[in-house]
Amino acid sequence: MDRRLISFNGRIKFMIAEKEIKELVKAATKTRKNAYAPYSEFKVGAAVLSIDGRVFSGCNVENAAYSPSVCAERIAIGNAVSQGVKKFKALAVVSENQSTPCGVCRQVIFEFVKDRGFPVLLADVKGDYKVVMLGELFPSPFELK
Repeated sequence: MDRRLISFNGRIKFMIAEKEIKELVKAATKTRKNAYAPYSEFKVGAAVLSIDGRVFSGCNVENAAYSPSVCAERIAIGNAVSQGVKKFKALAVVSENQSTPCGVCRQVIFEFVKDRGFPVLLADVKGDYKVVMLGELFPSPFELK
C-alpha cells in the first residue's frame, strides 16, 4: 500500500496511505455540497478518519445570529463521537482555498487527539491538498493537567 510519511519537528510521526488521504478529501468534498452558508457563502466540508478506518464527515451550518453557527470540523468530530468514536488518525478540511480550521475547531481537534503531530489535510475544491500538523496550526492549546 502506498503510504506517505508524515513528519513533525523533524521526526516521523506515522504513515498514512495515499488511498486514505483521497478518501478523506473525497468525503469532505462531498459533504461540503450540503453546507448551509447563506451569510458568508463560504462552504466548508470536513472528514475525520478514525483509528479503526471509519470516516465521519460534516459541513458548516451558519445562523443569522453567527454565534450559533457550527463549523464543519466540529460537526465531523461530533458525528464520530455520537457513534462512540474518539480516536482519530487524520482530518481533512475542504474549502475554496485550503483554509485552516478556526481557533475553536483547533481546540476541539486537540481535545480528542492530544497530539501536536496530528495531520490536518487542507484541500481545495479541485482536490489539491497540503498536510499540516496540528502543532503548526495550534502551538499552544488549552490543556487541563
